[in-house]
Amino acid sequence: MSAATLDIEQAAQSAQWDDSPETERIVLDGIRWETYIALSDDYTDRPGYRFTYDNGTLEIMTVAARHEKPNRALATLVQIIAEERGMDFVNLGSTTFRRKDLRKGFEPDTCFYFENTELMREKDEVDPRVDPPPNLIIEIDNTRSSKRRFPLFAAFGITEVWRHHRGTVQFFGLHAGGYSEMTQSAVLPEVRPELVTGFLELAGGRNLRTG
Repeated sequence: MSAATLDIEQAAQSAQWDDSPETERIVLDGIRWETYIALSDDYTDRPGYRFTYDNGTLEIMTVAARHEKPNRALATLVQIIAEERGMDFVNLGSTTFRRKDLRKGFEPDTCFYFENTELMREKDEVDPRVDPPPNLIIEIDNTRSSKRRFPLFAAFGITEVWRHHRGTVQFFGLHAGGYSEMTQSAVLPEVRPELVTGFLELAGGRNLRTG
């Protein structure tokens, strides 16, 4: 039996489960970094899973259509705005970001670069120890609150977070090591969260509500 299997079996005895129709989520404590890496790598080619690791705590989440619909709609809107403004960007989707020195790792629902685009466009893999962080990530909340992951995002230096929760979009910007809510985007100036929420409604947002 592998060390990774032993880690999972031991941690599962005290695991926290969430098996709502929209999302299935398990939180395991006392997981080694090597176990997280092995599990995350095993699921690289299996879409629909998100892994978050923070100092020994591993969250594994599956995402359903009610999660992906607003995620894709928001990503499409960001791309449309950027293209209309002639802004260069790179969409790296749910790329994995891991730093062993921080004992932290996560996969956003979607992430965008608006700076260092030429560098990041050529990357097959991102190494957050040397590569710059994304300028914008999109987080879709179902049963878990992405706000719990904000300290982790801050540790990686993520500039801006768009959070979709119960049909409403909020913008958060990184300031002095933490996030505060913003009335307009810093990455896409003059774009306001209520306008983005309105876009989701017009695009069939009532069917995109996550609870």
